[in-house]
Amino acid sequence: MSALLRIERLCKSYAGPTGTVSAVNEVSLTISAGEFVAVQGPSGCGKTTLLLAAGALLQPTGGRVVVNGQDPYVLSPGARAQFRAVNVGFVFQQFHLVPYLDVLDNILAPTLALDTNGGARNRAFALAERFGLKHRLRHVPAALSTGERQRVALARALLNQSKLLLADEPTGNLDEHNGQLVLRCLAEFAQSGGAVLLVTHEPRAGEHASRIVQMQGGRLR
Repeated sequence: MSALLRIERLCKSYAGPTGTVSAVNEVSLTISAGEFVAVQGPSGCGKTTLLLAAGALLQPTGGRVVVNGQDPYVLSPGARAQFRAVNVGFVFQQFHLVPYLDVLDNILAPTLALDTNGGARNRAFALAERFGLKHRLRHVPAALSTGERQRVALARALLNQSKLLLADEPTGNLDEHNGQLVLRCLAEFAQSGGAVLLVTHEPRAGEHASRIVQMQGGRLR
């Protein structure tokens, strides 16, 4: 299997009031096509920092990130945004939907970073139907249930047919039924040849993963 995400000795530190704070320290991790990897650990252990760096959203202090054969941090900010839109899908606990856009336009939001959206609208309609949102296409996020908002976020993450999905506590705000729906979707994505990196503090979120890694104090154990 080919490596879709390769993290090599990644470090990320911040200047704190009492000195340098090391959020991620010498982390290496490889995820291949077909793998669903869950990184578990308590709040504050560096999981989200790791995920953001892996998704080309947070410049590392040291080390290297390679997504689908490319180091996104050697690209200009504009080129990096286009690279993310094509290669990485994100699912967050807080959904990050645009409040004034309806369901359809929220699903289509990743196409804004691309020169063309091609068949994006057709894919958006198909994803809305897959996630039971066809009757909600013209509703804004405030009119949706929590589970529906996460399903919109899932559809958005899948829109550009990226090979890598990054999920940050995606079940944290969901009940058991909707949480299982999200985890099954992530597992199916990996089984179809994609790669998934899930970070979570919830033990149940790793139930569908093919590999579980523990993180503590900025390091993988």
